[in-house]
Amino acid sequence: MAAREAEIAKRGRGYLPHWEGGLRMYMVTFRLADSLPRAALERIEFERRDILRTAARQGRGPSPPELKRLARLFTEKLEAYLDSGVGNCFLADERIAEVVATALRKFDGARYNLLAWCVMPNHVHVVMEVLGHNTLARILHSWKSYSANQANAILGRNSKFWQREYFDHLLRTPLHVDRAIRYVVENPAKAGLQNWTWVWARSP
Repeated sequence: MAAREAEIAKRGRGYLPHWEGGLRMYMVTFRLADSLPRAALERIEFERRDILRTAARQGRGPSPPELKRLARLFTEKLEAYLDSGVGNCFLADERIAEVVATALRKFDGARYNLLAWCVMPNHVHVVMEVLGHNTLARILHSWKSYSANQANAILGRNSKFWQREYFDHLLRTPLHVDRAIRYVVENPAKAGLQNWTWVWARSP
């Protein structure tokens, strides 16, 4: 978990920002298709555009305080919506949670190193290190494709299971990694879930 700097490139992917760079540590959040109302996403997007427009009118990029505001839009506000338990919350079904946990563990140590994960009722958090030539996008596609097929078979449905968008945050220092792990481990209690089984962190 080197604290070296890396050149970071941002790519647009719908509403949520996507960062990739030389460092390979990430916190990733992906969610069920019905976990966020469209109106909530539109409010977040309106605030994001307002911040960026203000900077553009002044002929500059976002300032450090504005970057913090942008980050909060996709952490505090987004997470608050998710933790409120919107949607069908299929992941609260132990059969479905086990399917997702199995998908996460399948290539641990081969394509990625898992540091922590938590399967919440309508979303999933993962802290991970991407290994070798593997990419975050391919790893997420593998998790979501397998678990969607299995979950829909269990539930007897044939509908969109995961939201296409996901949120990923590049962790640039050991301190950032430690904070992300703590956030993931504490998320069930923060959301009011008692004795939640579907949370794990690698032993130091």
